[in-house]
Amino acid sequence: MRFSPTQVEGVLRVDPDPVADARGAFARLHCPQEFAAAGAAFAPAQTSLSRNTAAFTLRGMHYQPAPHGETKLVRAVRGRIFDVALDLRPHSPTYRRWTGVELDAEGGAALFIPEGVAHGFLTLEPDSDVLYQIAPLFEPGHGQGVRWDDPAFAIDWPAAPQVISERDATYPDYQGV
Repeated sequence: MRFSPTQVEGVLRVDPDPVADARGAFARLHCPQEFAAAGAAFAPAQTSLSRNTAAFTLRGMHYQPAPHGETKLVRAVRGRIFDVALDLRPHSPTYRRWTGVELDAEGGAALFIPEGVAHGFLTLEPDSDVLYQIAPLFEPGHGQGVRWDDPAFAIDWPAAPQVISERDATYPDYQGV
């Protein structure tokens, strides 16, 4: 695996190194030792799948504050998405900055999102499935979010959402932590 830093402290793009032959290809997608060596110790406790039937479906920007914060490894396993990580850690050198990367099933890249960083994505084609590996276990009732188009962050989405939940569309303006 190749680990590449992004514009947000601690958020990494993780690209597999597939080995190909006549049968197809094989690639390691997570290894605790390799993640730790890259400075991103991560042992998933839960795996979840987000199915999205329509293009331009937006989910996010979600996070869980401490002590229930989550670390996530996110990848498109079908279709294509624009994946966004937004730094909400007040003491981080990249506080309030965001990074966005295109992830697709063909390339297999993932985005590693540490605790304290909000996450969201926009599907770029229909029938896009997003696989989440999460640590620690999800704690219901602690989820929070910021609005996808909040001017405090000025996220440059590649298109306007056509499908979005009422909750995600109506988060109040960010007031800081």
